[in-house]
This record gives sequence, C-alpha cells and structure tokens, in this order.
Amino acid sequence: MTPILTTLLCFENLLKPILWAEPGPVIIWKKPVTIWCQGTLEAQEYRLDKEGNSMLRHMLKTLESENKAKFSIPSMMWEHAGRYHCYYQSPAGWSEPSDPLELVVTAYSRPSLSALPSPVVTSGVNVTLRCASRLGLGRFTLIEEGDHRLSWTLDSHQHNHGKFQALFPVGPLTFSNRGTFRCYGYENNTPYVWSEPSDPLQLLVSGVSRKPSLLTLQGPVVAPGDNLTLQCGSDVGYIRYALYKEGGDGLPQRPGQQSQAGLSQASFTLNPVRGSHGGQYRCYGAHNVSSKWSAPSDPLDILIAGQIPDRPSLSVQLGPTVASGEKVTLLCQSWGPMFTFLLAKEGAAHPPLRLRSTYRAQQYQAEFPMSPVTSAHAGTYRCYGSRSSDPYLLSHSSEPLELVVSEATETLNPAQNKSDSKTAPHLQDYTVENLIRMGIAGLVLVFLGILLFEAQQSQRSPTRCSQEVNSREVNAPFRVVEPWEQI
Repeated sequence: MTPILTTLLCFENLLKPILWAEPGPVIIWKKPVTIWCQGTLEAQEYRLDKEGNSMLRHMLKTLESENKAKFSIPSMMWEHAGRYHCYYQSPAGWSEPSDPLELVVTAYSRPSLSALPSPVVTSGVNVTLRCASRLGLGRFTLIEEGDHRLSWTLDSHQHNHGKFQALFPVGPLTFSNRGTFRCYGYENNTPYVWSEPSDPLQLLVSGVSRKPSLLTLQGPVVAPGDNLTLQCGSDVGYIRYALYKEGGDGLPQRPGQQSQAGLSQASFTLNPVRGSHGGQYRCYGAHNVSSKWSAPSDPLDILIAGQIPDRPSLSVQLGPTVASGEKVTLLCQSWGPMFTFLLAKEGAAHPPLRLRSTYRAQQYQAEFPMSPVTSAHAGTYRCYGSRSSDPYLLSHSSEPLELVVSEATETLNPAQNKSDSKTAPHLQDYTVENLIRMGIAGLVLVFLGILLFEAQQSQRSPTRCSQEVNSREVNAPFRVVEPWEQI
C-alpha cells in the first residue's frame, strides 16, 4: 500500500498552482496591487516569473495551515505590467506553471462606451457597443463585469469624425444575460499599458409591463445653474426606477418610494443644470432586482435656455388684450439666424410649441396662431430660438408677454342670436322716439330764444312790442308766457 500512497502524493504535488491579483488584473498607475499564488500544504517555496524579464521571488511558508503566498507591489508602474506565472516547490520538486496572469496598468485617458441604437432594448434584440477615443489607440478591449468576467478585443479603425473606435456586437439580449460593461484602449506595441476604464454601461432589457410617467415640477425650459428634478412614478408599485437620456451612456437607478395612496415614485436630481442636461428623457420601472423592466414612459424634453446669445422678441398683432372668440397670432422674431422658434406659456403642463422659422423683412420669425381665443389662452408667454445643430439648446428668453382675454364681446350661440332678433325692432323704435324728442326740445329752445330777444326790444318801444306780441298770439300754435307778462 505504501508505494500507491507515495504515487498519489507525488501527483498531487505536481498540480499547477492558481494565480490571481487583488483588487484585480487592471491596476491604476501608482496604485498598490497584491499577487497571490496558491499551491498545496506541502509547498515550501513560491516563485513568480514575469515573461520577458524574469523576477525571482522566494517566500518561505511560515504557517502550517496556509497553502498560498503573496507578492506585493506597493506602487504599480509601467514596468510592472506584463504576463506572469507562478510555481511552488514541494518535497517532490517544482510544480508546473500556473495559468498566465496578465497584469495591466492604466495610463491613458479613458475612452467612451455607448450602445447602438440604445442601451435599452427589448428581449431578443441585438445591440452594438461602441468604444471610441480621440487618441490613436490600436486596439480596444470590452469587459463584461460580474462573477464570470468576459472580455473581447478588437482592432480599432478611424471614424469620420477623427475618433478611433471598435464596434462590439452583443446579443441577442435576454433578461438573464443583461450586464454592465467597460472598455479600454491600448497601443499595439504596449499591450499591457491600457487607458483608464470607460464609464460603466449597463444594458437594460425592457419588458411589456405598464409604462410609468415622467414629469418635472420646474417645467421643460430651465436655465444653467437652476435646480432640476425629474420624477418617475406609477400606480403599479415598482420598487426600482431607471432614467435614460437619448444618446446617453448611463442608466442611473433609484429605489421607488411608496406612498399611502398606493403610488410609487423616484426622483432624479440634475443639479446644477448644465447645457449637457438638454435632451429627451424616458424612465422605466421594475418590480424587483431580477425582474424585467417596464415599457418606457412617454418622452420628456428638457430644454436649456441661454445657450444662444440672441434674444428674440414676442408680439401680438391685435394687442395684448383680445376678445374671446377672436383670431390672434403671436409673432416671434429674431435678427440672428434661428432654425426653429418655441413658444412657452408659464405654468402650462403641455410642452412648448415649436415651429420652423421663415425669413422675412431681414428677420427670422415664426407665427403662432390661436384661433379662436378662449379664456384658457390667457397667461404669460415667452419665446425662444434654437439652431439645427442641437434643438435642446435655446436662446435667451424674449421679454414676457401677458395675453389678456376679455369676455365682453364673446360670440353668441344660435339661441342667443334668435332671441336678439326678436328684440331688435323694439330697440330700433326706441331709438327713433328718442331722436324725435330731442328734435322737439331743440325747436322749443330756439323759439324761446327768439321770444327773449323780442321782449328785450319791446322794452325800448312799448307800442311796437305790444303789436308784435298780439300778432304772434294769433298765429302761434301755443302760447309762451314770459316772466315780465305776469307782473
């Protein structure tokens, strides 16, 4: 029995060791790293070799219970990057080498990682991950984080905009294989000196459960430096929410807060507002960590004012006070070139109106018709301009225009018109009667004036005055008694 036991022990001692690095094989420049080599309890000495530049490290095992040894690098430098193997020595001799450990140091600036067409896809759909950098890096490596770390490496090619990039096809995606990815770039002649890692990109597989709602309390138009909070909520009772910006790389997530009314919501704060926050947003909800995500919310556009130096003007053709039922047009104009104009009403829940600009009378302008005007149109309006390069970046706001809607000349309905048609003859007769009365009163005043003049003359010639009065008494239709005739 003894020879058999000896053979088994010798076979065990010849097993290759396991080699790994902590915190991982990709180390930031000048950060510490620990390399571990695990053998057997019979190991007496460990050795670590680096390909191309052999480094002999000896470490005597001091504790009987340990079957591994560590090699520390206090400050990771370029010369430490490379391919490593480890061995251990036992009474039976040296073991075979471990599987290689590729130790990488990051030194270049980070590339960008994005998903085409979007990091949010439905189950069974393919997606392409694009790793890009302005540096002339020869290769890119894509790593999927998780328990089973996977990586892919591709040669780069130069894009039309001067960037170097590599396209990694991923998919078809399912709810079980979604993951978080990072990418790195490096030169062909220094394969162990990589760039810093890209920002993490999480792929989100969207399901068919009911979509949540997305809104902002500050309104869709904000200025740089403002506070902005987006609220995603639903009565379904989702416990997690994710926010996605079109063209963005990240998918920030927040836990849902449950209310007594059975609603849940999560707030995404974007403070302070910058020009980069402009864009179209959607949000998603999930019931738990492992479940699929809901359908996307309706899109919400966030517009950033003050990004174009021009300030348009806003006017109304009939003046700021108009009657209900009239046709009104608000005119937004700018001397500077604008591709579109937007009309926003303070406190309105609906998004701003957007119209393509036209060039007239040496100005860019857009007409916003409101027909017919009702009391709901009353309020304060502002207009903005935007360029074709980025529709979410706006000019400065125009001066506010307050539109007042008067109900005094409100259009009558058919029943009212019928009633008014019956009273129209009475109104006409009443008007004619008043005119006749005014005419008679005017004649009386003229006649009294004549009599007063003649009375003054009679004081100068009593005989003549008496004769004239007697003649008038005969011919006059009515008698006017003067004051002096009563004396």
